[in-house]
Amino acid sequence: MSETPVPTGHPSAVRSLLRLWPFVRPVRGRLGLAAVTATAASSIGLVIPLVLKWMVDGPVAQRDPSGVWLGALYLLLLGVAEAGLFGLRRWLVARPLAGVEATMRGSLYERLQRLPVAFHDRWPSGQLLSRGTTDLMLLRMFLAFPLTFLVVNGTTIVIGVAILLAQQWGLGLVLLAPAVPLMVLCGVFERRFSRVARQAQDQVGDLTTLVEEAVLGIRVIKGFGRHRSQARAFHALSGTLRGTELAKARLLGGIWAVIVTLPELALGAALVLGALQVAHGSLSAGTLVAFLSTALALRWPIESIGFLLAISQDAASATRRYFEVLDERPELETAEEPADGGVPGDGIRFEGVVFRYPDAPAGAPPVLDGVDLRIAPGETVALVGATGSGKTTLTALLPRLYEPTGGRITLDGEDITAMPRERLRSLVSVAFEEPTLFSAPVAENVLMGAQPGAGEAELTRALAVAQAGFAYGLPEGTGTQVGEQGLSLSGGQRQRLALARAVAGAPRFLVLDDPLSALDVHTEALVEAALRRVLADTTALVVAHRPSTVLLADRVALLSGGRITAVGTHQQLLRSSAEYAWLMSGTTAPGPGAGSGPSTPREVPSG
Repeated sequence: MSETPVPTGHPSAVRSLLRLWPFVRPVRGRLGLAAVTATAASSIGLVIPLVLKWMVDGPVAQRDPSGVWLGALYLLLLGVAEAGLFGLRRWLVARPLAGVEATMRGSLYERLQRLPVAFHDRWPSGQLLSRGTTDLMLLRMFLAFPLTFLVVNGTTIVIGVAILLAQQWGLGLVLLAPAVPLMVLCGVFERRFSRVARQAQDQVGDLTTLVEEAVLGIRVIKGFGRHRSQARAFHALSGTLRGTELAKARLLGGIWAVIVTLPELALGAALVLGALQVAHGSLSAGTLVAFLSTALALRWPIESIGFLLAISQDAASATRRYFEVLDERPELETAEEPADGGVPGDGIRFEGVVFRYPDAPAGAPPVLDGVDLRIAPGETVALVGATGSGKTTLTALLPRLYEPTGGRITLDGEDITAMPRERLRSLVSVAFEEPTLFSAPVAENVLMGAQPGAGEAELTRALAVAQAGFAYGLPEGTGTQVGEQGLSLSGGQRQRLALARAVAGAPRFLVLDDPLSALDVHTEALVEAALRRVLADTTALVVAHRPSTVLLADRVALLSGGRITAVGTHQQLLRSSAEYAWLMSGTTAPGPGAGSGPSTPREVPSG
């Protein structure tokens, strides 16, 4: 499992959460109104003790039943108003926050589409999925509850303390005694919880990756009887996550115990001192009841601090993880038109192309080291080389899935780096070695490679070229939903649909990466016959491993040592290049020179 890239910097929780402002700004009015509503509801809770004081010192002391009933009516109305305001707050935040979450998820998905392939090579898919699901759920929870109540409860505590001091300043100071140690402990808790929260969220991403790989690779797991080892790996990672979550629970339990205990001790001390003052006649019973009722009304705002801080730290960590993706640089945009206008009819040119993967170790040789190759208009060139020679890498440079480290590539004389990617990829069509299909109808998968507005005619033609007529025999024909990754189809069927997708748009430039490797010899012959007609009208680069695929090409280019070392027809290279003859020969081992030529080839096809 690949390691998740994690930046070394660790901004504060407040700085991290402030980055949510561009997403929250459109709904700031309703969130502000919700905060005012919740503050009003909490303030009503602080009025109730004052009504109790009036009842105890007035109607109760004077034995006035009508006054008691009036006070009860006041309390009922205050309770109804408090409940109604809290309900209004929830209604105010529900719809806008669902919109904020949807907008953030859309922004994340859009950025993932625009990030270069090199980024996706580094990041496990489960980590990206967890950022778009679990992390955004945490952020919505934070915006709906802690964000509001950190403000509301803070305001409630300030107002409540002011009321306590106004009622009896001595007892109020007793209740304030734990404030300083609580603030210090909250600071320590925030730092520790932040680290554990980030660790837990990363582990959720790792677990998501493991589950995704197990589901997609279920045939391999079952085929090799590896379900027990996969289960052990899952339980080990799940156990690690469980341990981290327990560490979070211990931290939260510890701070909550302190936050609950210290104020309770202060409240007990204030109760004793207040009772003594009532006994000595220096304090009225109503004032003591009101003081204690106000203090009890402040219990939840104070006790919730630990809970709110924990969710806030989770949200801050989720925010950092979210923006780790959004902060990645997308594929660079280019000017709409090239400076020189290109040279029509110049075909494809690779000029001194150098490529080194971004995460390659320092000092490692480049995969491609000065590739020079020209493919004339309408010509098909087969690219041949040993496994690991960089053939697939070279083909990925043409549609700019990767950017060359050096040199340049031109299409009809126009540098591809000066072309908008949308235009470039409308000119160049690709069939990858590993055919990827999406959970969509067959027709939609194929026409993904066609121009907008393409219909049945283009679909029929593409399926005919790829000899993919089996699609019409599926349960719902070309409208049949393809399973995830196309695993409901055979390897050959997937490859033929991928080839159909590549030719559906009749592209000017075509790149085929070993497009026939999964086909039986009879189907391969039929596909080759149809493909020859397509290749006659396009400029193509075809990665080939078998002589039958090579024979589709007008010329062959041999890639070795990061460079094109020989170019010619199949027969010319068989005579002039020992390495090419060995690659085409089917011998079991290279001859002297570590693969530079054949030892005693069993058979060398002559064409």
